[in-house]
Amino acid sequence: MKKTLVHVQNGLLDHALYKASPNKNCRPNPADIRLIIIHGISLPPEQFGGTCIDDFFLNQLDPKHHPYFKEICQIKVSAHLLIRRDGTVTQYVPFAERAWHAGVSSFKGEANCNDFSIGIELEGTDQLAYTDKQYDELSRCCRSLIQHYPLLVAHNIVGHCDVAPGRKTDPGDSFDWPRFKALL
Repeated sequence: MKKTLVHVQNGLLDHALYKASPNKNCRPNPADIRLIIIHGISLPPEQFGGTCIDDFFLNQLDPKHHPYFKEICQIKVSAHLLIRRDGTVTQYVPFAERAWHAGVSSFKGEANCNDFSIGIELEGTDQLAYTDKQYDELSRCCRSLIQHYPLLVAHNIVGHCDVAPGRKTDPGDSFDWPRFKALL
């Protein structure tokens, strides 16, 4: 496991591949980053690898590529980070900007979680175990973000299901919260 921290410079992780998503806007207060939301995504559903997740966050998803894409190709979403099955990291939105990842959401009674959160997608599904490399990289990134953003604390890391209950289920039952918390 990588114990070293990664560096956040100019709102970007120093080791992430950066692909700028247009699906972002200004935060009401860029200094008010106090929540990390963990998501799960696979495109096409339950398939891994390829460029479809990138294409989705960059508004380049081809609706002819898979029947499911016809349903989602017009949706405008993004995340700050994606951690693939092999542990590689892609960043789509600088942390000081608001990525469109949580949708209709609430945390501790406060709505619009995108305003004050960082969204991290894990390539995976609710039903399949995430990889060792993903847990290692997720914990490494979260430790660095906690160190960089003073309002972030370890107990303010939640699943999409926690801020949008009844609407979202990710990262799902396959995400091992005790394991992740131990790595922090």
